[in-house]
Amino acid sequence: MKYIIAGAGPAGVVAAETLRNASAEADIMLIGDEPEPPYGRMALPYFMVGDIDEAGTHLRKAQDHYEGLNIQVVRDRVAGVSAEKREVTLAGGGVESFDGLLIATGASPVKPPVDGLELPGVHHCWTLEDARNIAARAGDGASVVLIGAGFIACIILESLLRRGVTLTVIERESRMVSHMMDDTAADMLKRWCEAKGVIIKTATQVSRIEDAGGGGLTVHLDNGGPVAAALVVVATGARSNTGFLDGGGVKIEDGIVVDEFLKSTVDGIYAAGDCAQGPDWSGGWAVHGIQPTAADHGRVAAINMAGGNAPFKGSLSMNVLDTAGLISTSFGRWQGVDGGEFAQSVVEKDFRYIRLAFEADRLIGALTLGRTQHVGVLRGLIQTPVHLGEWKEKLIADPTLIMEAYLAKAGGARV
Repeated sequence: MKYIIAGAGPAGVVAAETLRNASAEADIMLIGDEPEPPYGRMALPYFMVGDIDEAGTHLRKAQDHYEGLNIQVVRDRVAGVSAEKREVTLAGGGVESFDGLLIATGASPVKPPVDGLELPGVHHCWTLEDARNIAARAGDGASVVLIGAGFIACIILESLLRRGVTLTVIERESRMVSHMMDDTAADMLKRWCEAKGVIIKTATQVSRIEDAGGGGLTVHLDNGGPVAAALVVVATGARSNTGFLDGGGVKIEDGIVVDEFLKSTVDGIYAAGDCAQGPDWSGGWAVHGIQPTAADHGRVAAINMAGGNAPFKGSLSMNVLDTAGLISTSFGRWQGVDGGEFAQSVVEKDFRYIRLAFEADRLIGALTLGRTQHVGVLRGLIQTPVHLGEWKEKLIADPTLIMEAYLAKAGGARV
């Protein structure tokens, strides 16, 4: 058997290792298009601030890890797939046949329609090379413009502040982290960042970026005057890497559509990670761009590629974010559902907020700000579809009683 894995991120690496555990004889080819050993993008902010070196970003630390497992690592990119011929075409010109193919090509940063993104000093924070370039310009006191205030952008914001830059954030939406927070949480987060010296401009778009000479840049806005910058970082979202599959018979929506075994609509072709539209804990199907889901996808897909029978139970939409020292989380269907109820508690002066979403007497989602205790309990109550009974009303009266509710219902204690 010959397995090809397109993509050398967390999903691809875990899949390659799982396939090797399943078969000592199979040929396994792991294809990645970056010059570095397989690494984790989530480690890049830690590299930028010096918490880890480049080797610390690598998914596996031993230099001979893949060689020791007889996994062939190829520096190239899959440019096309022929399901009929069971072949992949590489960007470098090669053609490789396969018995099983896993597409784990991840996602790429969205480029907003702004003139000047190609100028020196304008970078996405997506690759290790991007992180090197950002670190080179983001010196103490440097003027930096961050385009975007979503989840990824706020992770970058934290790293930039730790480097001592003067930071301006431009966000086209009316609030920060709009896919993770409601208006109350987003307003608190904005005020928190502003208190740290960050200029936040929401409901504002960058119209163009110009070379200001001497290595500087001028960022023009549709709302307000221009901003001078030594560095512009673009973090306006990500999109699944699936374009090379066009016309190949693989069904694609937000990502590659897979079944509960992570198999695509074409036999022998599976998908995992940020390019896969997989089972969601809530019963739907979604792309979850988080590393734990990618690793779980890779393991389950590989088991099934090797002839196993391992349905994926669904991943929980969850985000944990540290923005300049303020921890925020969102789990499950925090926006709520039609006919559902909410409970919330706000302590403005302490930047503390919790909001619970219910469907009937079950907890289906949660949003917190400034509350780090019992995060695991929240996740447990949401993922375990326990009937809260009278504890629902107790939580509506005081949503901070989540530990007591967990012990009483999910933990098996008497109410």
